[in-house]
Amino acid sequence: MLTLHKTTALDTDYLETLGFVWHTDSDETSYISDELVVISEAEAEAYYEAANELYDMYIEAAEHVVENDLFHEIGIPFNLVDVIKESWESDVHWHLYGRFDLAGGLDGKPIKLLEFNADTPTALFETAIIQWAILKKNNLEEESQFNALYEALVDNFKRLVTLDEDVSTFEERYDGWSFLFTSIKGNSEEENTVKLLQHIATEAGFETEFAYIDDIEFSDEDGIVYNDKSYELWFKLIPWEDIALEESDLAMLLTNIIKNQKAIIFNPAYTLLFQSKGLLKILWDLYPNHPLLLEAAFEPLDNQKQVKKPIFGREGGNVSILDKDANTIESIEGDYENHKMVYQAYTELATDTQGLSYQAGVFYAYEACGLGFRKGGKILDNMSKFVGHLVK
Repeated sequence: MLTLHKTTALDTDYLETLGFVWHTDSDETSYISDELVVISEAEAEAYYEAANELYDMYIEAAEHVVENDLFHEIGIPFNLVDVIKESWESDVHWHLYGRFDLAGGLDGKPIKLLEFNADTPTALFETAIIQWAILKKNNLEEESQFNALYEALVDNFKRLVTLDEDVSTFEERYDGWSFLFTSIKGNSEEENTVKLLQHIATEAGFETEFAYIDDIEFSDEDGIVYNDKSYELWFKLIPWEDIALEESDLAMLLTNIIKNQKAIIFNPAYTLLFQSKGLLKILWDLYPNHPLLLEAAFEPLDNQKQVKKPIFGREGGNVSILDKDANTIESIEGDYENHKMVYQAYTELATDTQGLSYQAGVFYAYEACGLGFRKGGKILDNMSKFVGHLVK
């Protein structure tokens, strides 16, 4: 059984002064747990090492997809293949950040990869800011977390210019590039997450601006334009697969903008390879029985409990738990039933005395850099709670 540390909750007025306005779920319960998961230094180190190793494996798996033209197999929309290749082959298309979802890692249970949220990962604000504020509020040691996410992002923004581990040369090499940050209108969580990233980029030394996607002009010749100004760098919290499937004209424009070197986009198009849960099957092909992996295939697994999930899906939508005969035990409805499905061997999540499940999320920005947890039912959905942690 995992160990929890009770805390005094942050009040909503304080959360809102931080810009964190999605603190209460639709059932009027707090989205932020008033408990922290207690982990050891060894467990924190194991999460760090696991995420770093998994990232290297993802690079190899993506290279395998590109070299062997397996885009269709893992569900990549055909209208993004060119831009994925273009971004994959050029070093300037730097992966800014992503989040690994992991089972295990607590009470001696082995760490297992569930999936990689590589393109538009959520829980950034919670992990970087809120769980730190919980420690501060409760007079706990502020260093007692595996959480350097904010600082890691500052450095990784600088690497967009230096393209190197050493970021000390950023100021002499930065050429005044303008950085535009974008979200859709009407979603305060996404907007404030983007504005947090904008703040971090400004701290790193960039000239930045924010605009909603509807207010931006895109063209082959001028690139990405807002208020009559072209921007060399563009961050969008809009999934690449949504652009491909719902905004095909924009997908073509962005492909041409990148080919014409009019702008660099973050996260890069190739992160859609990482984002596809079809890559779980490729990983298993390349690294069969690897201790960090669960068996995965594009058809039901033989004679074992398993999870069926869409290769592009969010917040548990259309995820099912199947028994060893592939009969559904539990499932969540969603909007992703038309996507190709991947079948992954089932693994138990850590649980508390109420039977709620806990899943680790490890952020990656050049290296593993921050840990947070989500708790909920057997399938974590959009009503799951964010849980901070404490290293003892």
